Amino acid sequence: MNWLLPEYLADALPQEAARIEKLRRVVLDLFRVRGYELVIPPMLEYLDSLLTGSGSDLTLRTFKLVDQLSGRTLGVRADMTPQVARIDAHLLNRKGVARLCYCDSVLHTLPASQAATREPIQLGAELYGYAGLEADIEIIRLAAAALTAAGTPASRIDVSHVGVFRALSGAAGLKAADEARILPFLQAKDIPGLRECCAGLAEPYRSAFLRLPALYGGVEVLEEAIEKLPKLPEIVQAVETMSGLRLALPELPLSFDFADLRGYHYHNGIVFAAYYPGFPSAIALGGRYDGVGRDFGRERPATGFSMDLREVARLSGDGDGEESILAPYVGGDASLAARVAALRNEGHIVVELLPGEAASEGPECTQRLVRRNGRWITEAITGID
Repeated sequence: MNWLLPEYLADALPQEAARIEKLRRVVLDLFRVRGYELVIPPMLEYLDSLLTGSGSDLTLRTFKLVDQLSGRTLGVRADMTPQVARIDAHLLNRKGVARLCYCDSVLHTLPASQAATREPIQLGAELYGYAGLEADIEIIRLAAAALTAAGTPASRIDVSHVGVFRALSGAAGLKAADEARILPFLQAKDIPGLRECCAGLAEPYRSAFLRLPALYGGVEVLEEAIEKLPKLPEIVQAVETMSGLRLALPELPLSFDFADLRGYHYHNGIVFAAYYPGFPSAIALGGRYDGVGRDFGRERPATGFSMDLREVARLSGDGDGEESILAPYVGGDASLAARVAALRNEGHIVVELLPGEAASEGPECTQRLVRRNGRWITEAITGID
């Protein structure tokens, strides 16, 4: 059984591959006309570069190997965001705002879920060099536009802010180990587990942690947060930032979830997750991660998002292929050759039958080229042909 692939890895067959490629072009063109420039980082890098600023989560998801040239440890990228941050900080070194985008495969040691692949095609956009809320607004609006262009418009975009948890953690005197115990229960909205973890904390911080999972919903949640959470300056500022997003993006289905802290060790501001109807997991994730370029020698404000193009392509439709035209073997027929070339120049798929080939087993053809009154024309292929 040597031809079997490892678990959670799969080939993209023609129909799926065509759908993925079509969506890639559509979304990258959408990025391009908004000023986002495409970069293509390498699949392998030195491990310390790949894991810069990413925290322990990415460490566990990264395949590692030894470089036969240098003897140093390499990593197969599990996330392209640190690579793009390196490009911005170390190679481009622009003084002002930089808008970059990317699309390529990444590799995970373990799947994110039972239905996930270990080789997502990560497509995303990053904005560097602007610390204001306007950059977050641009990125969230871009993420929503990309999902709509891909045929999977977001039904809900959950917004959170890691500053709330960090403010409570600092005020309560939590250590890193304490945070690591609390975060999983908080993200899972496991109230009994969260209550047990917070049993020894002083008030009002114990009660504040227990309130976070219930702070989920519309704009009324922001008012409730201001009313019921401690009046720490960082919390007040975080809620004001979330309110600013709501006012700036009335056309988007924003909701708020104070317990959604994915990427807590990586992000340091607004975070968001976009959802599609009927699909349980987020189809796009993003947020602010200022300072990620610090270890590359240049600390910059940064915000961005990414999605798995394989997953989006699977959700975007039933996968019907483009209509194709079946043509006889051209040989030396100049008029047929000219007609085939003209159709292909117009963007049509034309499959030329080889000598003796009865029918094509490639793209499904719905039309064929036939000669009528000295002219090559297209006719529909019917079931009785």
